[in-house]
Amino acid sequence: MPSDSLPRSPPRHGLIPDFCRLPMVLGVVLTAELLAIVLALASGGPLARFWEQLGPLSLYTQTITLASAALLCLARPWLARRGDRDAALLAWLSIQGVAALTGLAAAALVPPPLRTELFPPGGTGDLLVRTLGISAIGAALLIRYLTLHALWRRQIEAEAEARFQKLQARIRPHFLFNSMNTIAHLTRTDPRLAEEMVEDLADLFRASLADEDQASTLADELELAHRFLNIERQRLGERLNVQWDIEGLPGSAPLPPLILQPLVENAIYHGIEPARRPGLIRIAGHYRNGQVRLTIRNTLPAEGEAGRHTSGNRMALRNIRQRLSSLFSGAAQVIETRSEGAYQISLIFPYPWRARP
Repeated sequence: MPSDSLPRSPPRHGLIPDFCRLPMVLGVVLTAELLAIVLALASGGPLARFWEQLGPLSLYTQTITLASAALLCLARPWLARRGDRDAALLAWLSIQGVAALTGLAAAALVPPPLRTELFPPGGTGDLLVRTLGISAIGAALLIRYLTLHALWRRQIEAEAEARFQKLQARIRPHFLFNSMNTIAHLTRTDPRLAEEMVEDLADLFRASLADEDQASTLADELELAHRFLNIERQRLGERLNVQWDIEGLPGSAPLPPLILQPLVENAIYHGIEPARRPGLIRIAGHYRNGQVRLTIRNTLPAEGEAGRHTSGNRMALRNIRQRLSSLFSGAAQVIETRSEGAYQISLIFPYPWRARP
């Protein structure tokens, strides 16, 4: 079962991204170099002196951008506790402060004759005005982009949460109805088994009602699938056969909650229930080279036996793909395979996995 002692998912990100990460640093360096090229081309000097101007301009812009990125990296936890508007204003002012200090340092350290050749004509004031003007515009564009990106990211998170809640609502009604009918029958024929089913049902719905941010593990999810199949076996009897082959799987591998149970439910609804002959669900997995591969394979009804069981809208599968991709930053896969008389879903994800801060 999901454990309160397990680490929870990271909280919603603030407006300012993590400039300490290598991909962000590389992006900053590339952007600064492109800006230096634009400034060198727009300087109005002869093209023969392009490379002479590009060198010092690159050093100047890289100093400002890297120093600004370092400052935002250090201030990110503090800015994350502010509102988006305050964080944006403070970040913009921080970049301006770095630009001003860099301009003053350049004016003090670069000899006047060399400064005349490397930078636009004019004194220290002219250099500062140009530097602050360009940095103000660049920082404003950057913060506008970060704002739009943060809004987009939060919309994606809200849509994912809505789909998760919709998936929960879809799972509960027909499963609860079938389970309660089975329990009502067993209370007269086998009260002890009915009590076990009530406990299994309580555990399942405790997991189903859990917060999406609550962490789970592979062992928890396999246990939930096992309890679900125990309940369904009492209803379906000999029509449902289950095989388990999960030895050697790392039970502590992190997973989003309620990942396997919808797949097992679909296997019963679309594969076992419509068939006139007994069906088989096989849950198997192996762990090799830092990858966990877990498969759920079910037999399919013969042609013409599907009856009222439709193919569905595949919402559960889309939900599972998105939540796995979110947890493992795109490193997980969900693979469908269909062969004659059988259908299989494979979940592939890395372990151990260290989420990005």
